[in-house]
Amino acid sequence: MRSCDVFILGSGIAGLTFALELAELRPDISIYICTKGEIKETNTRYAQGGIASVTDLIGDSFENHIRDTLRAGRGLCNEQVVRTIIGSAPEQIARLSRWGVSFDRDSKGNLELGREGGHCRHRILHCRDQTGLSILEALLRKAGEFKNIVFHSRVFVKDLIVKDNRCLGIRYLQSGSEDTGYCYARLTFLATGGSGQVFGTTTNPLIATGDGVAMAMRAGARIHDMSFYQFHPTTLHEGTQNPVFLVSEAVRGFGAHIIDTQGKRFLFTYHPDGELATRDVVSAAILTEFRRGNRVFLDCRHLDTDMFRISFPHIAAHCRKAGYNLSESPVPIRPAAHYQCGGILIDTEGKTSVDHLYANGECACSGLHGANRLASNSLLEAVVIGSRAAANAADRLDHITLPPISYSGTEKPRRITRIKELHLLTEKLRAELQELMYSHYITKATQGQTDGTTCQKLNKIARKTHLLIRKGHSSVSLYELRNLVAVAGTML
Repeated sequence: MRSCDVFILGSGIAGLTFALELAELRPDISIYICTKGEIKETNTRYAQGGIASVTDLIGDSFENHIRDTLRAGRGLCNEQVVRTIIGSAPEQIARLSRWGVSFDRDSKGNLELGREGGHCRHRILHCRDQTGLSILEALLRKAGEFKNIVFHSRVFVKDLIVKDNRCLGIRYLQSGSEDTGYCYARLTFLATGGSGQVFGTTTNPLIATGDGVAMAMRAGARIHDMSFYQFHPTTLHEGTQNPVFLVSEAVRGFGAHIIDTQGKRFLFTYHPDGELATRDVVSAAILTEFRRGNRVFLDCRHLDTDMFRISFPHIAAHCRKAGYNLSESPVPIRPAAHYQCGGILIDTEGKTSVDHLYANGECACSGLHGANRLASNSLLEAVVIGSRAAANAADRLDHITLPPISYSGTEKPRRITRIKELHLLTEKLRAELQELMYSHYITKATQGQTDGTTCQKLNKIARKTHLLIRKGHSSVSLYELRNLVAVAGTML
C-alpha cells in the first residue's frame, strides 16, 4: 500500500456504510478498507439486540424515541444531533434492506419489533439474536460488488500522518514484520470501534484496544466525553473469559427477570422500571448487590421455552454449552464493560477537528449518547453518520490534493528484542491496567468516587510502556498497550 483516495480503518458497520455509500456516489475513486485482524472480526458482529427505529407512527413517534434517548443520556446528549439521527432512521433502515439485510418479520410480513431497556415502545428491528453479524455479512457481500473497494486484513495502523492539522494518511506495521510502512490518502476515515479491553471484564473482542481514539489524540484531534463508559448488566458470570458472553438486552424485553439469591426481583427497589431501566441503572444496582455479598441471576424459567429458542437461538445454544438449562434454572450474571459513549469529537457528517480526517461508530462522539447510550442506538448512529459522511466526502474529494510525497521505503525499528519476552511483558502490563480500570469503575459506580490512587498507578504503567517504546521495541501488542494506556488516561 502506498496511496489511495480514501483510507478506511475498520470493517464494521460504521466503516462499511461509509464505503458502500461513497462507492455508489464515486465509482471513480479508490477506497481501501483495512483491519488489524480478519475482516469479520469487528465489534459489529457481536451486536446481538438490534437497531432502533420508529416504524409505526400510530403506536410510536420520533418524539418518543428522542425523549427516551435524552433521558438515557442523563440530559447530556446534543439534542439537535439526537433529532437528526433518529429522524433519519427510516431512510437508513430502507437502505440496509436494499443492501441485503433481512430483518425478522412475522407470518404476515410485518416487522417483528423488540423492546429493550429505556425504550417506552417496541421499536428494535433485529435478525434473531445476531443482528450485528447478519448486517455485517450483508454489507460485506454488497462491498464485493464494487471494484473500487479493496480490503486489506491484518494491517496494524500505528499512527496518522498529520501536517499543519491536515491528515495525509497512515503509518502501519507491515504484516509479519516490525517494519513501518506508509499509505497516503486524500481522506482518512476512522471506524476502529471501542476500547473495552481497557477493562478486565468486557464484552468487546480482543481487538477493541482504543486504537482510533489514541491515534487521533496523538494527531491533535479533539476528544470528548471519554469518562462516560457503559457497562452492560447481563453477561454470563462464568470464570475469567475474555471477552465475556453477552446476554442481549432483548432477553429482558422478552420478559426475563433479574433476581437475587432469594429469588427476589430487587431492581424495583432501585428504579420503577425494574429490568427495563437503562443499562447504567441496572449495572450499578447489580454491582451494589455484589458489594453486599449477594449473587445475581437472570431468570427465564417462566418464559415460553420454544419461543425463546426461536427468538434467541445463539444465546440459548451458548447457555446449553456452558451447562445452563434456561427453562430449569436461573443463570449467574455480572456487568461488563460494553460501550464507549465518548470518543473522537465529530459532527453529524463525521468530520473531526483535523482536516481530511473523519470518524464514525464507537470510536467517535457525535453527542447522540450523552452519559449513557440508549440500547440499540449505536448501529443506528453508525449508518446515519456513515451515509452523511459519504455524501460530504463525495463532494469534497475533487477539491483535495495531496502534497508532493517522497516514498522513502520502510522504517526499521531501532532495536529488535526477543518477541516472546516482549509479549509476556506487555501482557503483564495489560493485565495490570485492566484490573486497575475495572476496579476504578466498580468503585465509582457503587460509591460515586474512587480512592484517588488510580492516576498514580496508571502513570506507573504508562512510564513502563513508554520506556519500552523509547528503547526501540516494536510489536502489535506493545502498540496496543500504548493505545490502551492513552485511552485509560482520558477516562479518569
